[in-house]
Amino acid sequence: MEDGKPVWAPHAVDGFQLGTIVDIGADSLTIEPLKEKGKTFLATVNQVFPAEDDVNKQVEDNCSLMYLNEATLLNNIRVRYSKDKIYTFVANILIAVNPYSDLPKLYAPETIKQYHGKSLGTLPPHVYAIADKAYRDMRVLKMSQSIIVSGESGAGKTENTKFVLRYLTTSYGTGQDIDERIVEANPLLEAFGNAKTVRNNNSSRFGKFVEIHFNEKNTVVGGFVSHYLLEKSRICRQSQEERNYHIFYRLCAGASEDIREKFHLGSPDGFRYLNRGCTRFFANKDTDKQILQNRKSPEHLKAGPLKDPLLDDQGDFNRMSVAMKKIGLDDAEKLDLFRVVAGVLHLGNIDFEEAGSTSGGCNIKKQSSQTLEYCAELLGLDEDDLRVSLTTRVMLTTAGGAKGTVIKVPLKVEQGNNARDALAKAVYSRLFDHVVTRINQCFPFDSSANFIGVLDIAGFEYFEHNSFEQFCINYCNEKLQQFFNERILKEEQELYNKEGLGVNEVHYVDNQDCIDLVEAKLVGILDILDEENRLPQPSDQHFAEMVHSKHKNHFRLTIPRKSKLAVHRNVRDDEGFIVRHFAGAVCYETTKFVEKNNDALHMSLECLVSESKDRFIRELFENSNNTKDSKQKTGKLGFISVGNKFKTQLNILLEKLRSTGSSFIRCIKPNLKMISHQFEGAQILSQLQCSGMVSVLDLMQGGFPSRAPFHELYNMYKQYMPAKLTRLDPRLFTKALFKALGLNENDYKFGLTRVFFRPGKFAEFDQIMKSDPDHLAELVKKVNKWLICSRWKKVQWCALSVIKMRNKMLYRASACIKMQKTVRMWLCRRKHKPRIDGLVKVRNLKTRMDKFNEVVTGLKEGKQEMGKQIQELDTSITALMVKIKSTMMTRIQIDHEYQALVTRSEQLLTAMQNKKKEEEEKERLKRIQEEMEREKKRRQEEEQKRKQEEEEKRQKAEMEQKRKHEEEERKKRDEEERKMQAEMEVQLEAEREEEAARQVILEQERRDRELAMRIASSESELIPEESQNDAGLRRGPQVQASKAAAGTKKYELSKWKYAELRDAINTSCDIELLAACREEFHRRLKVYHAWKSKNKKRNEGTEQRAPKSVTDYAQQNPAPPIPARQHEVAMNRQQRYFRIPFIRPGDQYKDPQSKKKGWWYAHFDGPWIARQMELHPDKHPILLVAGKDDMEMCELSLEETGLTRKRGAEILPRQFEEIWERCGGIQYLRSAIESRQARPTYATAMLQSLLK
Repeated sequence: MEDGKPVWAPHAVDGFQLGTIVDIGADSLTIEPLKEKGKTFLATVNQVFPAEDDVNKQVEDNCSLMYLNEATLLNNIRVRYSKDKIYTFVANILIAVNPYSDLPKLYAPETIKQYHGKSLGTLPPHVYAIADKAYRDMRVLKMSQSIIVSGESGAGKTENTKFVLRYLTTSYGTGQDIDERIVEANPLLEAFGNAKTVRNNNSSRFGKFVEIHFNEKNTVVGGFVSHYLLEKSRICRQSQEERNYHIFYRLCAGASEDIREKFHLGSPDGFRYLNRGCTRFFANKDTDKQILQNRKSPEHLKAGPLKDPLLDDQGDFNRMSVAMKKIGLDDAEKLDLFRVVAGVLHLGNIDFEEAGSTSGGCNIKKQSSQTLEYCAELLGLDEDDLRVSLTTRVMLTTAGGAKGTVIKVPLKVEQGNNARDALAKAVYSRLFDHVVTRINQCFPFDSSANFIGVLDIAGFEYFEHNSFEQFCINYCNEKLQQFFNERILKEEQELYNKEGLGVNEVHYVDNQDCIDLVEAKLVGILDILDEENRLPQPSDQHFAEMVHSKHKNHFRLTIPRKSKLAVHRNVRDDEGFIVRHFAGAVCYETTKFVEKNNDALHMSLECLVSESKDRFIRELFENSNNTKDSKQKTGKLGFISVGNKFKTQLNILLEKLRSTGSSFIRCIKPNLKMISHQFEGAQILSQLQCSGMVSVLDLMQGGFPSRAPFHELYNMYKQYMPAKLTRLDPRLFTKALFKALGLNENDYKFGLTRVFFRPGKFAEFDQIMKSDPDHLAELVKKVNKWLICSRWKKVQWCALSVIKMRNKMLYRASACIKMQKTVRMWLCRRKHKPRIDGLVKVRNLKTRMDKFNEVVTGLKEGKQEMGKQIQELDTSITALMVKIKSTMMTRIQIDHEYQALVTRSEQLLTAMQNKKKEEEEKERLKRIQEEMEREKKRRQEEEQKRKQEEEEKRQKAEMEQKRKHEEEERKKRDEEERKMQAEMEVQLEAEREEEAARQVILEQERRDRELAMRIASSESELIPEESQNDAGLRRGPQVQASKAAAGTKKYELSKWKYAELRDAINTSCDIELLAACREEFHRRLKVYHAWKSKNKKRNEGTEQRAPKSVTDYAQQNPAPPIPARQHEVAMNRQQRYFRIPFIRPGDQYKDPQSKKKGWWYAHFDGPWIARQMELHPDKHPILLVAGKDDMEMCELSLEETGLTRKRGAEILPRQFEEIWERCGGIQYLRSAIESRQARPTYATAMLQSLLK
């Protein structure tokens, strides 16, 4: 198949593997892997893709590949990753693969200078190229820009964000302290907001949108950081292999002895908030030695330090201290931050025990007295007040007795622990808010023209146990994925249609239903959670039950026991739910959902910290203290919805993103082990599919990713253009500009308001968008040259027009002279006409005298006498001619004398004829006899030709009558079937809708399983796939309908190989088996050709094996599959021949008026084609025979082609055979028979009998 060309077929580990197509199955292709010769496997047709001729070829922009599909995209990324080229373009979108190692000089200052002012495509792909594109778009379009950095946790989003910020401040900053502050803010944010997780050593546990603001001169004037959804639950507990926020460990590892003693710090294992997770420090060999032994936990001493090329707790503490100083934090404020962090650690070490009294409350253990003292000291609180606030809750009475009476309600041990953790989370979250506020204060700006925002938010997360934080993060990613679909796919296609570019529509999965499931009013999960929080006694179980009851049949929501992972099957329905996200299904356990959704503190704790002796602590809580609601004053726990707050922030963010231009960086995680140079193709493919890159490839295959409005190009160059060029229309100016640059017309397209560029043509685009004066002067010079050339052409045209006018005037003058001459001649002729006419008649009479002489010469008797009479007559004629010339005679006189001469000549002629008659009689009779024989022969030939024409007319009439008869029978059948069809149409429509829904479910199931496989540590943890309806799901409604119509088939051919079908057709004598094999054989050909058409080379025309009218008819009128076989048996292999006009798609542009029309000939042996011809002007004929040329011939049945319904399409066998023989068809068919490649048909049988 395909001459053994390699294709990409699915592979469980590598994503795709190379192989060759060895057979065409019923709904699949049989693939033989190149690495395992002899072994084969089946792959569905839509999962097999053609490979590049050179599979090791790597390109910087995937749109430059000949085949644009997900397999070539993955392979290109794999090849580039193996060469440490981690960045790749897909049009304007950057794919960044995390190298998990330091690549030398990739981010050096020299590299920044290289990308300064350069457009996409002029230099290798890089995050700096995207940053520079955003800046140039902002400058040219006068519009703010956003760079959305997305990807899974551990894919490298945070690092790429830092590189973008560094590039913008370095390249376009003012060179002042503010540029450095913007860059140095990142280490501080990472220290307080990043932590080690099982998937990423430096995972951002919050989202941030960093805005860099520019003035009218497009230089950096300041910045602003917005943050979203800090993961507060991590402060109090982490899983075994994870850590708390970096700041806690860095403070323990890198703080000086003075700070350590002042804040009573020790090793991480001495703090409850750290020792339940990983207590090892990040360090290398050198820094590990520098950390004192008393600061290391037993786990660290036993297993050694954690290692990461970008993390080092002791070194990062020093770098963070330097960054604090650079952004304007003095030593006192720095110590305040460290003091609060230490206070949170000591707060976590406070333990409670039951009071043992009838009140049922709790007390702080005696062992925790020292810790309580440290905590109160560090947070500026009174020790006794802190003790009371942690063990009791203050309530104010609202009814019964004196209102406003203070009542202290003792707390149980569990409630005391919750109060302690709530205080710790409140203090740390407000500390983080303060850090962000101080960072924003360190780079203020008075005014801003535009900004470039960089969005770095936690990627899609999925663990064995997922809670409220993962739910919010994944909801955010759903919204961002929708924004990506709208901006890249939906808006792009709408723009193409609006501008009239005629690009094919690309379909993508719309996740709006999933977003509505989360955020819809009243019935959305977030609103259900808020309602639960407002209940007197909220519970996580009741919340889960309400979610399931509100969305019983929602496609995106299901119960935990339907998970693909065995561990989730143990979760009860009231303990969780599964949401089917765009990236796959995630099981959320609702434990702590209600608690985590409430951001409020009890009044006693709120008042305690608000009245702290420490000014810094008071400032942290003063804003919240001002906004306390009345419910909180009553002592009831207030409710501040975390989910609703996040939803509001997210909607504001998306409004901001929609109001800006956008660039996308898709970060990819190459493996789950976070090690360098390991490429796990299957999970990378899943990331590419979930990020929408496959849909982007479909769009880019015929799209124009870059564009520039005419008026903006015109305005950009207007100030540099001379006055004579400013008068040009913007569109005309752009056209002149492109002509001057000599751009290829296939690389761009003019819309109604802007010009669009093909992918990979950014170098030419860069030439246009440059704005340096030297280049502009050169460009204007070229435009002038083009205008001069175009105007010179106009001058030439005008000169030619003047010459043409001059020639026309000369022509008219000569025509006037000719008219005068003609009139004069006519007047003269009218005057002398009688004499002229008489003279002409007499002269004609004189010319007859020569013939008389010839006759006299031929006489045998009376020659002298006759000669004398002729001489006298000649003398009389000459005398009359002289008389006419010399005298004015009337017409009557001339006619009288002329008639006398004519009478004499007739008498003389009669006498000579009588004498000549006898001599010529014999010869005349002889000639008559010969003429009669010739006439008889001619009549016989005409009679034979007439009979032949009548025979052909009779045959054609029979053919037309046969066609009409077939048409009438077909109409009768159609009439009978129409009623059945009308009933089936409704059913088929329902089946089609059901099939579309099934396909969506199948795709979601595939993503769910892939996600589950990535979570599972082994295959045994996965639930086996349920395959009871697989076959039904995979088959389309037409296949199912045909299967139902077939009933019980006599022959089951779906498992037969392609070669077996071909051999059966060539050798079988069973007519029914032969018909069944032919039908299945051509059905598989249709599947294969559909696959080839879908996966054709980029910018390659559609392959046509039959005229477009035939293929269009087949698409619009699908023939019933089963009756076709019965029809073949009934037809007993009738031979029919057809001829219709055919113009190949490639020739339409060469001959738009279709003057050179070709012809397509077809010989059908029964319902299937046996021979095919194409005759095109100025080309050699194309001859095809069944068997040898199956892949190039029409695969449709005669019924499907609609040729029998085309009037005048059917021709006589003789007409086909004459053309076939003239074009060398006999020799071609004979060679095919001798090489045993031709399939047995009527044509092969006739030729073989002829040869014998």
